[in-house]
Amino acid sequence: MNNMKVFVLMAGMTALFGALGAAFGGQSGMLMALLFAGGMNVFMYYNSSKMVLRMYGAHVVSEQEAPELYRMVDRLRQRAGLPMPTVAIAPHEQPNAFATGRNPEHSVVCVTEGILKLVPAEELEGVLAHELAHIKNRDMLLQTFAATMAGAIGMIGNMALFMGGRDDENHNPIATLAMALLAPIAAMLIQFAISRQREFKADAVGAEISGKPLNLANALLKLDTYAKQIPMRVAPAAAPLAQVNPLQAHGGGGIASLFSTHPRTEERVARLKALAR
Repeated sequence: MNNMKVFVLMAGMTALFGALGAAFGGQSGMLMALLFAGGMNVFMYYNSSKMVLRMYGAHVVSEQEAPELYRMVDRLRQRAGLPMPTVAIAPHEQPNAFATGRNPEHSVVCVTEGILKLVPAEELEGVLAHELAHIKNRDMLLQTFAATMAGAIGMIGNMALFMGGRDDENHNPIATLAMALLAPIAAMLIQFAISRQREFKADAVGAEISGKPLNLANALLKLDTYAKQIPMRVAPAAAPLAQVNPLQAHGGGGIASLFSTHPRTEERVARLKALAR
């Protein structure tokens, strides 16, 4: 069901891209925006791990430097059928974790110093299993494609605003203006919705890897609480990668939830408890 929702969202974004491109510039405008946005995101795809580690101020550690963490990741990645990822630690007091890299062979699992101090080993195992699930699900590839489409839609929207639409008798300038303003917002909302669905998927697969859904559920509650109490200095662009958003409080629903890159922690925990049952 989760994968079907993501497929529908991606189809919706593709349709939105086609409609906006047809309203402004036809196929040539669509192609130019898609190629430019695609080029930017391909660069990000191949260089993401280095850039994200730099944003978090993280450093790679060896088995000798962090033996318990390294062995835990190694044990879980064998259960998941994955190659050994690079292990890194970020110097932040807030407990959190993230995974990055373009594929399982070039992946990184990073935890903060805070999570090593404040989260018990059995719950940390659930956190790590969630991050390995992102790698197993190849979420970086999907996120890159979604970012490419959203970026292209935003670019076409800007071109329509500053250059106008097609010059023909069937052209409606008011409709073009409305689409130019609303399409990038719609694309962003779809991109955020895809991100939330991938978090649910990673929770479920992570629970399968660890075999203990409640450990991840308990860890999420701790991480969510600490994220509201302990600030983290990190670039907003890198924040969505973290297991819980380090820059904003979780809670609240309605319209505000549409602009969140993470599902509500309460909903994630409820789904994990259902899995445990």
